[in-house]
Order: sequence, then structure tokens, then C-alpha cells
Amino acid sequence: MGEVNFVDVSKRFSLRVAGVLQHVQALDRVSFSVHDGEIVALIGPSGCGKTTALRVAMGLDPSSGGRVTVDGREVKGCGHDRGMVFQHAELLPWLSALQNVMFGLEMKGVRGQPLRATAQKYLDLVGLTDSQNRRPHQLSGGMKQRVGIARALAIDPSVLLMDEPFGALDAQTRESMQAELLDIHARTGKTILFVTHDLDEAVLIADRIVVMKDGRVQEIMKVPLARPRPDLGLVRGMPEFADTRYKVWRALHDETVH
Repeated sequence: MGEVNFVDVSKRFSLRVAGVLQHVQALDRVSFSVHDGEIVALIGPSGCGKTTALRVAMGLDPSSGGRVTVDGREVKGCGHDRGMVFQHAELLPWLSALQNVMFGLEMKGVRGQPLRATAQKYLDLVGLTDSQNRRPHQLSGGMKQRVGIARALAIDPSVLLMDEPFGALDAQTRESMQAELLDIHARTGKTILFVTHDLDEAVLIADRIVVMKDGRVQEIMKVPLARPRPDLGLVRGMPEFADTRYKVWRALHDETVH
């Protein structure tokens, strides 16, 4: 199972600017669901609250109101039912790719033969079998992100949370990683909540798109593209892709979609 529910979730930050205490409403009664096996993309301008929503779902930041549940259990902190992939892979530089994946498993309490075998299984899944002994400085940006994805998947979470994981990559590597993610999703069936600021990316990978603005859900749209989507170049040429992209663009610009 991998059901995620946001129910009236609010998040308020307090910070001091030039000696003056200010309050920022990052999330304002946000409600939406992510169904088992679904990919949902959160999209919106910088500061709209999409990354904050992801951090609350992961348990990195507590909500100020409302609740997030995963498979019916309220999120009270980090847990192994959720795995997170950040914009930068945040690998431990002194460990090899294999050891970085093993580290995540060790935190879950895995020991002995299953530790190495499971880490190798997920490096195989992301196509890094031949690079398992390389350290992060010997890996490209895309390869580092693959290690980060393998590390998150290896603990077998119900939900994979991804915060603009391809945002720092060049265009060609980004397209390759989008295809890689869809292939991984087809093989694992994981529920994925994916934060992006890229319109094309949201439409290419998601089943539904949650458009956010000013800490609120502006609109939720279904993407009418069948799975699997093995050829993203072909998908880009489909009228359904262009139509959905246009509707999301209109929603982001506060224009009525007919």
C-alpha cells in the first residue's frame, strides 16, 4: 500500500528579519490525496509551498495544523514507510555508491548478507551495477541521482517523495532520468509524490498534477496519458500532452480553463 492524504494541512514559519519577527504562511489548509501506485506532481512558482508540503509528508517539518497520513497512519516524524530523494543526492563522499545504499539499509537495521545483496539489487535496478565501487566524485550528476533513488527504494518504502530531483541536471540528462524514473515506476509500482517547477516534466511523468500557489491548492488535474510511457519523445507529440500542458499553464497564470 502507498496511500498519502493531506487533510487541511497548514504550516506557519516565524522568522526575524532586521530585528522584526515576521510570520510566513507556507501552507494554508492544503488537502489532496495520492493513491496507491500513482505518481502525483506538485507544481507551482517558487515559494508556493510545494517543497514544504513534501517535507511535512516526510516528517522533516511538523505541520502547524491539519494532518498527513500514510496508509492511514498519521505522520509524526520520519519513518521507513517513506523514502526521500532530494534535488542534490546528498551522498556521503567517503563511501562508494554501494556503501551509500547500504548505509540507508543499515539505518533500517538490515545486517549480514541481506545488506549487500539488497543494495546491489537496487543499484542494478537503476543501472549502476558497473559503478558500484565508485565514490561520489567519480560519478556524473545523473549517476549520483540514481544512487539517491536506489538508496531511497532499497528500504522498500510505501511512498517515494522526490523534491525536484532532476532540477540541477542538464537537459539531456534530465530527459534520460525522467525515462529512467518511469521505467522504475513500471517495475516497482511505487507511489510517488514528485515536486517540480517544470511544466513538461509534470505532464510527462504524472497521473495527476496538483497546481499550488501562495500555499494553497489552486487546482488538481488528471493527465489523460496512458501508461506505460516508454517513448517520451512520442508522448511530447501527442495532442493530450499539449492540451494538458496548456491547462496547467493557464492554472498557474490564474486564467480560467474551459
